Formats: sequence, C-alpha cells, structure tokens
Amino acid sequence: MTDAVLYASAVSAPAASRTCAHCGETLRGMPDAQFCCPGCASAHAIIGAAGLGAFYRRLEQTRAHRPEPLDIDFAAYAKPDGHGGASLELLVDGLDCAACVWLIESLLARNPTVTRARVHLSTRRLSLAWQGSVDDANGHAGLVAALGFRLAPYDTIAAAAGDDRETRELLRALAVAGFAAANVMLLSVAVWAGHDGSMGEATRTLFHWLSAAIALPAVAYAGRPFFRSALNALRGGRTNMDVPISIGVTLACIVSLHEAWAGEQHAYFDSAITLLFFLLIGRYLDRRARGRARQAVHALLALSSRSATLVGADGSTTSRRVDALVPGDVLLVAAGERLGADGIVSEGVSSLDASLVTGESLPQPAFPGVKAFAGTINLGAALRVKVTAAGDNTLLSEIVRLVEAAERGRSRFVALADRVARAYAPVVHLTALLTFLGWTLLAGLAWDRALLISTAVLIITCPCALALAVPVVQVVASTRLLRSGILLLSPTALERLAQVDHVVFDKTGTLTLGRPELVAAPDDPETRRLAASLALNSRHPLARALVRAIPEALPATGVIEHPGAGLEGEDGMRLGSASFCGITDPLDDGRSELWLSRPDHERARFAFADRLRPDAAATIAVLRRRGLAVEVLSGDRQAAVDDAATAAGIATWRSGVTPAEKAQRLAELAAQGKRVLMVGDGLNDAPALAAAHASLSPTTAAEATQSAADAVFQGDALGPVAEILDVARRADRLVRQNLALALLYNLGAVPLAILGHVTPLIAAVAMSSSSLLVIGNALRLGIGGAKGRRP
Repeated sequence: MTDAVLYASAVSAPAASRTCAHCGETLRGMPDAQFCCPGCASAHAIIGAAGLGAFYRRLEQTRAHRPEPLDIDFAAYAKPDGHGGASLELLVDGLDCAACVWLIESLLARNPTVTRARVHLSTRRLSLAWQGSVDDANGHAGLVAALGFRLAPYDTIAAAAGDDRETRELLRALAVAGFAAANVMLLSVAVWAGHDGSMGEATRTLFHWLSAAIALPAVAYAGRPFFRSALNALRGGRTNMDVPISIGVTLACIVSLHEAWAGEQHAYFDSAITLLFFLLIGRYLDRRARGRARQAVHALLALSSRSATLVGADGSTTSRRVDALVPGDVLLVAAGERLGADGIVSEGVSSLDASLVTGESLPQPAFPGVKAFAGTINLGAALRVKVTAAGDNTLLSEIVRLVEAAERGRSRFVALADRVARAYAPVVHLTALLTFLGWTLLAGLAWDRALLISTAVLIITCPCALALAVPVVQVVASTRLLRSGILLLSPTALERLAQVDHVVFDKTGTLTLGRPELVAAPDDPETRRLAASLALNSRHPLARALVRAIPEALPATGVIEHPGAGLEGEDGMRLGSASFCGITDPLDDGRSELWLSRPDHERARFAFADRLRPDAAATIAVLRRRGLAVEVLSGDRQAAVDDAATAAGIATWRSGVTPAEKAQRLAELAAQGKRVLMVGDGLNDAPALAAAHASLSPTTAAEATQSAADAVFQGDALGPVAEILDVARRADRLVRQNLALALLYNLGAVPLAILGHVTPLIAAVAMSSSSLLVIGNALRLGIGGAKGRRP
C-alpha cells in the first residue's frame, strides 16, 4: 500500500478523528492529546494565561491559525517618537473576524508598556505604540505571531501597492455621472410627459438648457477616461470600443445644443450622460477586479520579505535587507532561517530544505563548499554562507527571466470582448455615416436633421450593454470564487480557464500538502515516546513530523544534535539517519525515515511520507469525468512521485524535472494544440505557470509562483481546481450570452434609429433595459455558490 493510500484511508473515517484545541487540525496521536504541535499548545497557553479564553467562543471560523516562527527583524521598521517611545505599523495575515481583532488588541493591551494597539479588520493593519526602544518591536510582534498570525511591515505593502489614481478617478467620474444622470433624467421625464401639448415651447426649451447646464460639465469630466483612451487609439492608428463611445457622446452633446438653441422638441443630454454612467459602472467594476488582484499579490510579496544577518570582518553581526546584499558578504544563517542570497557554505554542517526551489521534499545536506540558493531553509545548526550572486545573477532572477519570457508569449492572448470591440467599432461608424449620407443625399433631408438621426444611431449602438457584458460576469464569478477560497489575479483568467483541456500538477505542496507525516512506527508506546522526546530538540522537518504525531512526549534533556546526522541523548540513545544509528542495510521503500537506537534494544524505524491533499483522488476523478487529461511534473524523487501519482489516480507522471524542462513540456503540449492548466507552488514551478495557458497555485506558494499564477486558492483541499474550472466554463457561457443579448438589442434598435424613429425616451429605455438584462443574466452565476471556507 502506498503512503498516500495510507493517508487517504486515514482521512476517510472522520468520526474517529479529533481536532486540535487551538487550530482545529485533525489529531493522530495518543488518545489524550489536545494539540497538533507545540506551537498550538503554546498559543493556547498564552491565550489562557492572559484570561482571554473567550476568544474561542467568539471565533467565527472553524479554527484558529497554527503559529509560525517570526523571521523578520521588525526593529528595523519601528520608528522612535522622540519621547522615549516607539511605534510600528504591521500587516496581519490570517485576520478573519472580529474575534481575531479582539484577541490581538486585548492581549497587547495587557502589557503596561503598550500605549496603543489598534487593529483594522478591513485593511489588516495593526497600529502599535509602546514606551521603550525600537528593539522591543520583535517582542511585541512575536507575541502576535505566537498566536498564529503572519506579520509583515505595513509600509512594504503600502509602498508596493501605491496610490491607485486611475481607480479613484473612475470612482469620482462615476459619482459625477450618476448625479448628473439622475437630475437630467428628472428634467427629461417632465419634457416627455409634456409631449401631449401640456408643456409650452418656452418651458421645454428652458428644461433643455437646464439639462445642458448639468450634463455638459458632467460629460466633460466623467468622459475623460473614454476620451483619453479613444485619442490614444486613434494616435496609434487603431480603434477600440471607446472610439464610438466618445464620438457618440460628443456628437449627442453638440446636436442637443443645436436643438436647444433652435427650440426643437428633442435633445439627447439625458442619453449622453446616462450612457456614460452605465459605461463607467462596467469600467469601474473591471478596474476594481484588477486592483484586488494587484493588492493580493503585493500583500503576498510583503509577507515573504526577509532580512539577513551579515557577519562583519570583526565578527560582529548586523541586520541587512536582502536587496542590499552584494557578492562577498558573509551571512549567518540560523536554524530555521531562509537564505537571502545565493552562496557557498563556508562554515558549519547542517541540512537545507530546498523544496520550494527544486521540488525535492527531502532535506539536502549542507557542509563547507556546498552551494546554497536563496529561498532554501536551514534546518539544522547555524551556517555561514559567502554570497556569490546578487541581483540579476541569482537563481531566483534566472527563474524570473524564464517567467517573463513565458508571460510575453501569454500576452498575445486577446480577450473575447476586445476581439468583439475590434469588429464592432468600424461597423458602428460605417452605419452612422451611411445613415447620414442616405438621409441627406437620397432623402434630401437637411443636414442638421440628418445629423440628428445619425447621432441617434451612434447613441443607440454605443456598447452600453456590451461594456457591461464581461465585467459584471467577472465580478459575480470573482465573488463566488472568493467564497470558495479562490482569488483571481488576472482579468483574462476566467476566459482562459474555460478553454482548458489538459491539467498538469506539481507534486510537493500541490498534489500533496508539502509536509512529511508519520505513516509507519513501532507499536510499542515507550519506543514512540522516547523517539518523540528526542525529536522535540530539533527543528528538522522529520523530527517535527514525529512530534506532531506523538504530541504527548516531553523533551529529553542533555540532547546533542549532530547536524546532518541526528540526535544523541545522555544514555547513548540516538535518533537520526540509518548510518548514524548503525544500520548498514536500511529498507529502501521510497519513504523518508528516522531510526531510533538504544543500548540493548532492537533498532526501530519511523517512516514518513508527504500526505496527499485529502480530496486529491476525488478531485482528479472529477477532472477525468469532465474529459480533462491529467499528469504530474515534479522535481522530486521517482519513488515519491510514483506513490503520489498512483494514489491520486494519475497514470502519467515525470520525476526529477527542472524548471526549464517543465516549461519545455508545457510548450510541447501547446504545440499539440492543448490548452494546459498548470497547478504548482514552488519557485521551480513559476516558469511553467507563466508558460501555461492558465495557472493556479496555493496561497502557501513561493512569491514568484503566486506572481506568475492566474489565481490562488486557500486551504488543504484540492477541490478549488475543479471549482474554478466549473465556474470559468459557466462564466464563459454567460459572457457569450450577454454579448449575444447586446448584439440582438442592437439588431432590433438600429433599424428604428436609421429610420429616424428613436426619440430620447426610446434611447433611454433601450439603454437601461439592455443593461439591466445583461446584469440580471450575469447574477445567475452567483446562485448556488459554495459557502465560505477557511483553510
């Protein structure tokens, strides 16, 4: 039986499972265990000692968050106030509800030196001030991190996100257009009601001039986004959807001024400003969707920022940001710390977790002379690493260049709405021109009357419903996906996801959870307890997995860690590799292992495997039923990839694949006409994610990976892959339906406009009804959406 099958059977019986008292993680240890790991036990103890146990009753979600170590020197970001105090602004990740806000504020407020602790739920911002030096920043931040919240300096995300002037401009334009449209429409309704003769000519002309006084400044202000876009398009020798909009609105205002001056019956001020109002709704919704994606990426990048410890010539140490490192610097990399640059180990023996870079789940040995890359984690004793590459010469920069090259290929993708607009704009212009020429040359109508009719054609054909067709569906789809823990990062993601016919998964951290779990151990409780007591003294991932499985053990004393080998107790008891424990012919079944040796006792083996996501097999089965081909590309060992793929029901897989080879495989599939969805989480997956037709990554992914992905998903489940593909296909159908509705509206209204039967009243009703129809059709996508889910 494979490792993953063992896990699948373990999760198939929820009735017998228990959960951690803090984070809700399923417990698999002894019957009296209350916590999944020492971190959760510590967080629970902190909350209880502070008298804040009500947090668990207030918690709106199903679980709290598992604590993570503090790996940023926040003292560098704290600011002294000049009066013996300091302040710090932090971004808090994992802030889910009011209970989390209450817990953080209440816990910090119990410290008499803290003068301000305010948490803003909407912005996830913690504003902290205290009496003391900036060196106290890590103590205060560490207390919050111990509760399970991830922290980053708030100024990092603020600088990265910047001020979105275009979004604010669109919002102001929308407000002005809405205000003007409402008031002009009131005047227009009065004019329409007076068409039966109850309103005199003077009164009607007065109302037209009042409408002009409101509409013209509003059009000049609210139409700027369209006017600029149209002008830029014309300068570039092309057309877009904003060209007919700008021409139609401008001509409508000019003709309406002429009509008001001549005292005529009809004016189109209401149509011009109402058209802009509806168009701005679509433009603003689209902009907001893009803005949310950028903010999410910036937040994830900020949470991944690191500082490094620099060793001076005199042996002194200072903290330096990783972007300030240069070749020749010597870094002190403590146990559990992530490397900030590429380099060569100059001193120390340890092991490195390189899974994010290489996809290999087993730790790699580190000793003097071994190359170490930025992004890997030191698992054992402290190391000194001499920086050999900085800036554009690092492995990460090489991966980023591969990502950029792949994204240049993807940038050639043209959205459906843009393709429709390219054909739509010339047709509209030609129709209006032919209408004008037909009435003047064939019907002998005066030029001003013919211009009025051709203007009506432009107004009635202006793509109001067409402009709403795509953004409204995107907003509804994004909202539904957000409730399922999926965040879209690309405005064209849904359209590309709807075309997917082939899915490629990475293994470590994607198909699996990316952390080792105990799958085989001796039955003797005493042997298990002794092994866990030794493991409590190490940060090695296998040792931590052993502790999670046997949480009731107490730490042994006098334990010495031999980096890269194992742990040795006072009585000669050892826990570590086979060679360290005297095993000359260990079992090779593809699993990671720890051995326990004791004097006068038989040696005991503890086997570990990377657990499949709980619904991996079910999700793969769903994808296959939908006719999608599925395969695995992984940089991990052959045995590990084989086990995971077999347990998940995937017949096609490759192991030991490099980042360039992954991108090459996706290029091969694309050459065969496949539309590939790549799902991955490591830095080695980033080029493949960018090269794929569409891409998806978990929120635990590396920063470059999340930047290259079209969407990210939360939680331990793999179900979001099937969910986003289902929503994308439904959204694609609704977009096409909306475009068809908009075109049918034009086919019905244009003949009336050409014949001169479209009055301002008909134009207003047609625009409003078509827009509402498109919006109502899009809202159907939100029916039956999944309820919110937390990781």
